[in-house]
Amino acid sequence: MFPLQAIFNDKIPLLLILVAYLLAGCVASNKSPSAISIYDLGRQQAQPGQQMPQQSLQKSKSLLIVDATAPAWLDNNAIHYRLLYHNPTQTYTYANSRWIAAPAALLTQQIRNRIVASTNEQVLKDNSTAKADYALHIELEEFTQIFDMTDASHIVIGLRASLVERNTRNLFAQKDFSITEKTPTADAAGAASALSSASNQLIKELVDWLTAELPHD
Repeated sequence: MFPLQAIFNDKIPLLLILVAYLLAGCVASNKSPSAISIYDLGRQQAQPGQQMPQQSLQKSKSLLIVDATAPAWLDNNAIHYRLLYHNPTQTYTYANSRWIAAPAALLTQQIRNRIVASTNEQVLKDNSTAKADYALHIELEEFTQIFDMTDASHIVIGLRASLVERNTRNLFAQKDFSITEKTPTADAAGAASALSSASNQLIKELVDWLTAELPHD
């Protein structure tokens, strides 16, 4: 019959191995998740507007660019996509890729920057500094990647622009804008690249429309 102390000594190495295994499992289970890829709309390519006479510059209108709005499902920083070949009525989001801010907020800043760079309008962010002659309201309706097949996709951006005269609160002009563009790759990075490129083109069309609609006399 072996002494009790000898039995415990024989089992100590086995216990140490078991403890080491459990600790290794805990470390593995606590590994950080896959890195999150964060995207924005990149540096937009501003195209300066046509030079205007000094008299016209003095009569340019002040324009309030109201923060763009979006439906609840789009009012977040997720990158949304649809599977046209599977269930086109359902939207999905990428788990490890997202926008740095909600698309409506990103577009608002890009539109403000483009109008300042491309026109002679006096752009206001809010009413705290001065009263604007007109207000531009943007409703973002679509900002999504569409998969036609598992390895092919395109993006869709849709928005409505409304120009309101501040004194009368009358709707001065309104237009729907929509643009599609193929993605260079059928993934989140491809969606971000195409959405950035398409938003640049769409904002140019918006600014051209706005420049034509705003009176300068």
